[in-house]
Amino acid sequence: MTEHTASVCVYCGSRFGADPAYREMATTLGTALAQNGWRLVYGAGDVGLMGTVAVAAQIEGAETFGVIPQHLMKWEVGKRDLTTFIVTENMHERKKVMFMNSDAVVVLPGGAGSLDEFFEVLTWRQLGLHAKPILLMNVNGFWDPLITLMDHVIDQGFAEDSLRGFITVVSDVDQAITALRAALS
Repeated sequence: MTEHTASVCVYCGSRFGADPAYREMATTLGTALAQNGWRLVYGAGDVGLMGTVAVAAQIEGAETFGVIPQHLMKWEVGKRDLTTFIVTENMHERKKVMFMNSDAVVVLPGGAGSLDEFFEVLTWRQLGLHAKPILLMNVNGFWDPLITLMDHVIDQGFAEDSLRGFITVVSDVDQAITALRAALS
């Protein structure tokens, strides 16, 4: 039996965003995943933060597992030089394949797609469908409004306090790697 290489799914934007720190964090994260011997699982795009994290992981020799729906091949510029490159029929299948092939989830800054991915895995965790760690990379406070909204949802009685416990908020890659090492060991 071969030893399982831990796989970390990274959800992030297909754009770079307004703050150069987002791109820097994506590069640092991709490098750190590789240096820890973890496989990157992500949306297979070669643009924005997606492309940045993948290139950084590749430069350091990480295995890369990308999943992209057919309709986004041109828009997100499907990155075909990955270790594993999967084209799905739709977004639902993409999210399922990414999640099923990962041991942990890290969410970098991103837009509606990243929020969709985050809330889906958070909901599945809330429902007891998995126990994978979910990390929010709160680069320069990017996710502060989301964290406030989640606290509001809890305060207003639409979720238990345990909801907050299903995510780990980290502000830098060192904190993320420490949390991932603890969860994946």
